[in-house]
Amino acid sequence: MEATPDPRPTPIGRTVLVVEDEIGLGRLITRVLGEEGYEPRLESRGDVALETALAHPPALVLLDVALPALTGLEVCARLRQGGFIAPILMLTARDALADRVAGLDAGADDYLVKPFAFEELLARMRALLRRHAQEPERLTIADLVIETGTRRAWRGGRELSLSALEFRLLEVLVRHAGWVLTRQQLLNHAWGYDVAPASNVVDTYIHYLRRKIGDTRGSSLIHTVRSVGYTVRGS
Repeated sequence: MEATPDPRPTPIGRTVLVVEDEIGLGRLITRVLGEEGYEPRLESRGDVALETALAHPPALVLLDVALPALTGLEVCARLRQGGFIAPILMLTARDALADRVAGLDAGADDYLVKPFAFEELLARMRALLRRHAQEPERLTIADLVIETGTRRAWRGGRELSLSALEFRLLEVLVRHAGWVLTRQQLLNHAWGYDVAPASNVVDTYIHYLRRKIGDTRGSSLIHTVRSVGYTVRGS
């Protein structure tokens, strides 16, 4: 079956850039991907991977955090700054909340902790590729517009500067406009993994969002429902 033409600059196909400085693991990943019909390319240095991804954009990047020359977080952030919009899946041995937040904030789409099962890696890759293959979608509430495919957002015609995690949180709220979402629901949807409900990370990012979208008295979109969570309303 031929691939459907994609109007965006990100190439179609099954090319995967594997960025892993543990050569044995990197070769094992590329072998498994090749057996699954992907077209993997292996790089072990962050600076080389950055140049490769920008010059020949793959359909997906598997990006280790601990890399020589440039860290995975630096590579991820610079790729996004350079307009790279294909999915990025971070691979790391670190599983602390702060590390996961840092990866998502740098622009990663997902985060997989080592050691991992290849079945899970492949499933996450398929999910990211399916999501990315969808046409860009625009969601609107009041004077706020977000474009899911390009991760851009505007309010009152002014483009907003949002981190990947801030955008994801805003998207979840807008998709469920009028619904009251608990902090745990927001964690599950926006962060994609379990975090203790007592964590104040949601409140912190809601504060960031309100400031960036210009939520002021009389023009607020994000509303607090005391002892429950948050909701978005257009009026």
